[in-house]
Amino acid sequence: MFTLQRKKNTILGAGLLGALAVGLTPAPASAATATTTFQVTATVVATCLISGNTLAFGNYTGVQLDGTTTLSVTCTNTTPYNVGLNAGTATGATVTTRKMVNGANLLAYALYSDSGRTTNWGNTVSTDTVPGTGNGSAQTLTVYGRIAAAQYVTPGSYADTITATITY
Repeated sequence: MFTLQRKKNTILGAGLLGALAVGLTPAPASAATATTTFQVTATVVATCLISGNTLAFGNYTGVQLDGTTTLSVTCTNTTPYNVGLNAGTATGATVTTRKMVNGANLLAYALYSDSGRTTNWGNTVSTDTVPGTGNGSAQTLTVYGRIAAAQYVTPGSYADTITATITY
């Protein structure tokens, strides 16, 4: 009887150990989650940039001399703008009678917004400026210059500085 009892205890013990082993097996992790949303905002402000290149007429011999240069305008998409050119730095110059200087000597010239050189390019918005609308990329504007014939001024190098202003 003792043997039988011992076998029962062994079987019962093995079963209990097996059950405990199964109960101790790690269960798959159950992760909890939570979510939220948030807004992302920005305000795009109308912006424009402008840059220009030198207008080099070359050698003037008393014969009409034409030249061109370009301005680069970059404005945010759909931003309307106007580009104006001032009178330059010479004393007494205006947007219709610009002057390059060499010391006290002056050489008159003009700047136009059209290739026929008939539309003066000044700096009064909606009067003599060049309008446009930004598209987010660089836009090129051509400046057409002319030195009129029959100016027999003192030989030498003449120069002026024009300020291009973009209004938007």
